[in-house]
Amino acid sequence: MTQFDYDLFVIGGGSGGVRAARIAASDHGAKVAMAEEYRMGGTCVIRGCVPKKLMVFAAGHGAAMDEGAAYGWQVEKGRFDWQAFRHRLDAELNRLESIYTRNAEGAGVTIYHQRATIADPHTVRLADGRRVTAKHILIATGGTPFIPAPYDTLGAWTSNDIFLMDRLPGSMLVLGGGFIACEMAGVLQGLGVQVTQMYRGKQILRGFDQDVQEHVAAAQVALGIHLEVNTDLVSLERLPDGRFRAACTQGRVREFDTVLFATGRRPNTDGLGLEAAGVAVNDGGAVVVDAYSQTNIPSIFAVGDVTDRIQLTPVAIREGHAFADTVFGGTPVAVDHETVASAVFTRPEAGTVGLTEAEARAQGPVEIYMASFRPMQAAFINAETKALFKLVVCAQTRRVLGCHIVAPGAGELIQIAAVAVKMGATKEDFDRTVAVHPTMSEELVLLRKPVR
Repeated sequence: MTQFDYDLFVIGGGSGGVRAARIAASDHGAKVAMAEEYRMGGTCVIRGCVPKKLMVFAAGHGAAMDEGAAYGWQVEKGRFDWQAFRHRLDAELNRLESIYTRNAEGAGVTIYHQRATIADPHTVRLADGRRVTAKHILIATGGTPFIPAPYDTLGAWTSNDIFLMDRLPGSMLVLGGGFIACEMAGVLQGLGVQVTQMYRGKQILRGFDQDVQEHVAAAQVALGIHLEVNTDLVSLERLPDGRFRAACTQGRVREFDTVLFATGRRPNTDGLGLEAAGVAVNDGGAVVVDAYSQTNIPSIFAVGDVTDRIQLTPVAIREGHAFADTVFGGTPVAVDHETVASAVFTRPEAGTVGLTEAEARAQGPVEIYMASFRPMQAAFINAETKALFKLVVCAQTRRVLGCHIVAPGAGELIQIAAVAVKMGATKEDFDRTVAVHPTMSEELVLLRKPVR
């Protein structure tokens, strides 16, 4: 019988990899090792969800001060101190990184703080030259942002750089229309940066419900963001003073202090040794796996963004846990990737779960219930902030197929609504629920007549 150094070797110390390692070791008694080349915690904790959300909070306080003044408070609003915030942010990320490390080691996981690549189906090669064998290898290296050629040598930023900047730029061009582009545009504008957001598609947040897209786009413009859709970059050059000159397909030529490319992320598989090990990847570089996260090589598995199934941290965590239970717990668990809720932390936020109107109509007849209004808090001070609540209902079964919210706190609201949608609640179930008044979310149970 072949003897291995470990039962499991995990490559990548992010949310999915750490969960898999901890459960395999603590719950199922496996001998586990892990390698992380940068910082424990991965994209979400170190350069994604967590620092992003803290920046969203920071940006929101500026608007809150303006709101407070409108409500009668005497407010003296100064400039945002990025250095003070950055100091606290670094300290918080250090704290979270230490927790991730401590929790993994506490579960009995051996951590190698260096890069690891796959040498063969049962062997991992460490950066220091050591070779380690394992009965099972789990790839959990996540995704990585990129700058497309020919602009990748000019010193433009990706989302990774936002959290490391020494000072706030005066102006920024944000390229892209997805989660990251929209969130960063709103955050930076809220911190005092003059932001232009450029997207080549016809509307931002591709793949979201059309009403959500249009509502968020209008909100971005209302914030003061110069949103330009159906517009692409033609040329970009770095000027002697370090600024950028950008020309676009609309014929405009402008200068910006810096440029952020938020045009997508790709699976972090370059140089990982997958080809030598025979692991199949798709055209985008994502590791191809089955319902149990197993690759075409029986001993090698993959979870999280590196598989490009759903690029969300809670999905990676669920996949990592399911992997550990399947392989080491003797209980096969296939993760349900249907009806996964998500939130975009724009200002206001957008939350969505289930089918868009277009997706639902492609399956059969639907009824659409929707309301757009100014919440009480905004209406009182004549602020232009508007909320959107939308239900997509199957006309035959009456099931709520989709719920879409754009409102302050939509990320919190959609989590609760997701339970009902996942359970298969009908429109009549919503109708029978007594409203909580006065709240914005009561609109979900007061939408009586379809708008179409």
